[in-house]
Amino acid sequence: MSRRLLPAAGPARTLALAHLANSVGDGAFLVTSALYFTQVVGLTPGQVGLGLSVGWAAGLLAGVPAGHAADRRDARTVAVLLAAATALAVAGFLLVRQPAGFVLVACVYAGCQTGLAAVRQALLARLVEPERRTEVRARLQSVVNAGLGLGAALGGLALWAHTAGAYRSVLVLDAVAFLGAAALLWRLPARRGAVARPAADGRRLAVLRDRRYVLLTVLNAVMMLYLPLLSLVLPLWVSRRTAAPSWLAAALLVVNTGAVMLAQVRLARRVVDPPGAVRSLRRAGAAMVVACGLFALSAAATAPWAAAGILLLGAGAQVYAEMAHGAGAWQLSFDLAPADRHGLYQGFFGSGVPVARMLGPVLLTWLIVDGGGLGWLAFAALYATAAGAAGLVVRGTAWPSAAPAALLAPGR
Repeated sequence: MSRRLLPAAGPARTLALAHLANSVGDGAFLVTSALYFTQVVGLTPGQVGLGLSVGWAAGLLAGVPAGHAADRRDARTVAVLLAAATALAVAGFLLVRQPAGFVLVACVYAGCQTGLAAVRQALLARLVEPERRTEVRARLQSVVNAGLGLGAALGGLALWAHTAGAYRSVLVLDAVAFLGAAALLWRLPARRGAVARPAADGRRLAVLRDRRYVLLTVLNAVMMLYLPLLSLVLPLWVSRRTAAPSWLAAALLVVNTGAVMLAQVRLARRVVDPPGAVRSLRRAGAAMVVACGLFALSAAATAPWAAAGILLLGAGAQVYAEMAHGAGAWQLSFDLAPADRHGLYQGFFGSGVPVARMLGPVLLTWLIVDGGGLGWLAFAALYATAAGAAGLVVRGTAWPSAAPAALLAPGR
């Protein structure tokens, strides 16, 4: 792994290595899970889809309690327990034989994954100086993309072998990867001294009374609906609506992954305060409008090379929107959260991911794949409106002071 990709030596690098470990396992699992559950376990595609939807619904409910626990106890310990529990959930998929068992394990898996994401955000807020949080978060995103790419390549070997044993070995790899992440998280510094117990106004649902943060979270969830674009919507669009070859969908994913690895950190360095975050979100909205316009235009190209060129240009604009959105959203999610409640607030803010995973595939398939070019324009308008509204929401906000990283004990 390039030193330019990883944060400087210290707790942030340890956190990045933990992200890398579990993202390698996730990458292998993502590219093989559908075939494992349908061809090895014997579930129908509908049962798999329903089980995952129910699982991510459970995940939606897990982020806030996990973040609240991280605020009230040592966040490092909570993260280690959740990483280990995720490993057990992945291993549980090896025992699944019936739809009911699959739904149960999927709920545990998604709940642990969502909770772990919230607690890692809380750890980042406590381990890293406020002015460096967005840059470090961008480095973590780049590391995750690198790990997903490596894991996908390993999963490709299982797809090539196409045996039950190969698919089960991917699940074992994913479980071991999460155990490795747990071991790395345990190396992070523990919080020094007693953990402060929030007063009555620090209860688990206190974040719901922060109306600006709630509205910002809703707007971010709307923008997160882009998540199934590359994995579901664009492959269907390319094959059904354009003259481009079907394999181009894989090339679009490569463009996205490579761009995030190379440019996310550089772009995020420019976002160091709330006004910069608002400008970044507005740029994201403008770029997504361009991307959706190009994707819609690709259906009109009759030559395969022309359609492919337009789609690649659209993918470039889309990944810029994705990176600008990430930088702006991360900055605001940290800056609007009270210093002693980062776990609770990050857990709530992160709920946009399971919401997008639940609603995005159904909504965007209906809107774009079935709706055609007008669907792309409708999604562009929705995304740009949410991006612009975020700036209005945070206007005039008094920013909570950040907890100093010095409150943490030095690393071991």
